[in-house]
Amino acid sequence: MSAAFTHLSTPLRIGAIELKNRMFFPGHGTGLPDNNVPGDRHIAYLTARARGGAALIVTEIAQVEERAIYSAQALRIVGDHQIPAYQQLADAIHAEGSHVVVQLFHAGREMHVQPDGRRPVAWAPSELPTDANHVMPRPMSVDNIRAVIREFAQAAQRLQQAGIDGVEIVATHGFLPSQFLNPEANHRTDDYGGSASNRLRFLRELLSAVRSATSRAFVIGLRICADEGHAGGLTEDVAKSACIALDQGNDVDYFSLTLGTVAAHGAAVDMIAPMGGDHARIEQRSGAFRTALSKPVLIAGRIHQMTHAESIVARGDADMVGMARAQVCDPEIVSKAFDLRSDDIRACIGCNQACIGHRHSGAPISCIQNPVTGRELTLGKLSRANPPRRVLVAGGGPAGMKAAAIAATRGHHVTLYEQSTKLGGQARLAERLPGRSEFGGLISNLEREMANAGVHVVMDQQVDHALISEHTPDVVIVATGGAPFRPTVEGQKDGHVVDAWAVLNGEANMGSKVIIADWASDWTGLGLAEMLARNGCGVRLVVNGRMAGEQLHAYLRDHWAGKLHTLGVQVIPYAKLFGVGEDAVYFQHIANGEAMVMENVDTLVTVSGQVGVRDLEQTLCDFAGEVHVIGDCQAARTAEEAILEGYEVGATI
Repeated sequence: MSAAFTHLSTPLRIGAIELKNRMFFPGHGTGLPDNNVPGDRHIAYLTARARGGAALIVTEIAQVEERAIYSAQALRIVGDHQIPAYQQLADAIHAEGSHVVVQLFHAGREMHVQPDGRRPVAWAPSELPTDANHVMPRPMSVDNIRAVIREFAQAAQRLQQAGIDGVEIVATHGFLPSQFLNPEANHRTDDYGGSASNRLRFLRELLSAVRSATSRAFVIGLRICADEGHAGGLTEDVAKSACIALDQGNDVDYFSLTLGTVAAHGAAVDMIAPMGGDHARIEQRSGAFRTALSKPVLIAGRIHQMTHAESIVARGDADMVGMARAQVCDPEIVSKAFDLRSDDIRACIGCNQACIGHRHSGAPISCIQNPVTGRELTLGKLSRANPPRRVLVAGGGPAGMKAAAIAATRGHHVTLYEQSTKLGGQARLAERLPGRSEFGGLISNLEREMANAGVHVVMDQQVDHALISEHTPDVVIVATGGAPFRPTVEGQKDGHVVDAWAVLNGEANMGSKVIIADWASDWTGLGLAEMLARNGCGVRLVVNGRMAGEQLHAYLRDHWAGKLHTLGVQVIPYAKLFGVGEDAVYFQHIANGEAMVMENVDTLVTVSGQVGVRDLEQTLCDFAGEVHVIGDCQAARTAEEAILEGYEVGATI
């Protein structure tokens, strides 16, 4: 037992199973299943978190009805032919000394689209739409209700046959069971609507059917939102009353609490709170649930530090704590903490870029800091360098730091040179934006990785051909980063034009009336708009795209749109920068080509992306050794690509 984590390291009994500690890996979309069942990639991903110490692995949603598709990539459990795949998952998790439950799921009115592109016939308690997905559902008949309940029970039966330890019924985030519970979504007048007892009937019958179809040794959990966070959503009072009612009897073995909903644009961000947001808001509500319930209470939601998790369990606000993104970032966070190696934990920064961001783009899950995530079968093992070589890394941004750390870990003799007095590259700029201070944690994590690997770091030293000739390395890794792209703007000598970097570095006199010409449509324009508005500027954010933050995932984009509205920032989409005058900026509508004139302007801020810094690369054409170009100097992108390329080069040289 870890002396520092006496509560988290204590075993916990849930139903008929005993968990070795109080840490679990919550269910979340991965994009890793093969043909809607666990495949090799998916199993490797989940097994890595079990190996890293999580006592309980909760899979992503498994859809129980063939036609009710929420995600074409998600798991399904709709036939006996799928049992062997789940057996493989169960065997793999059990081999690591952990247990596994599968989330059972029906979207109800939150169905999006059929795999062939058709709009679905979505089922719901009542014919009431949601704002987010613009679907008008069909009200379920009693026969429909009973059929869905049977499908949940049959799915659970198949999973028990596969050796899975239990199921978790998903009544969160505006999906079917929560639609029945919610008086704003359930306007039925039969036995499944009206009173609180009737609205609970669907879920009560569903849980009873699952219990009847499985043995008492099979664990049944209920995942429910403690608060969906919008006017038409499930409230804390309704959710708690439902849990208290279901706590009586043997149909539920645990309750898992979360926040937010997919049914409302502004509330979805609570499901996966980003950096800069309120951390662990779920613990503000979980204590009341825990006091009222006899069964174990599990919570998750932007809890990313083991000390914080320990305090939650110690106070009695929950019996078990889940960390999704923290274990996505570092699958060994639990074992490192219990082994008193907390300094070696790769801390999640809440960027949401390659986890939920990938899922919104249809790509498999990963992590900008840990490229192995989602790639366990291809990147998961590092070989020792044979023979070790002398490696020179030019550039101390994320790409160079990761390349240096991985190469040195393999046994190479690595020296990293950085021309400035600080490591981190553009991450230093990113952390200056509002709500982005945690981005600096990426730098701290990489510094620790380099130190552990024995990388020799030389600061305030620019790498040139002469230095390389002097030190004669076997390998040169060019990671010299990027610089702001400054577009040629007609009349720019007449106006006050600055780029985003100058603003973030405090090098620009802004005046009081600012236009941000945002080509990048990412964090930068949104962050600058918020920062300047909070500093008292009148800000117009003019976007070369359909919406501000178009490159960000929807939950974060919607959240930031609300912030800017509150601050009075005017957002103008569909505008390409054309020219500038003494107190005016000229744009062209990107859809029809018409002129758009913005007058009464003190300063124009351009957010136009970066270009690669390639001076060093161009001098190495006669270098006899091996040269690799990575990160923004290869092509300006994001920290995700930089760190992945750093890992790949470090792993293969």
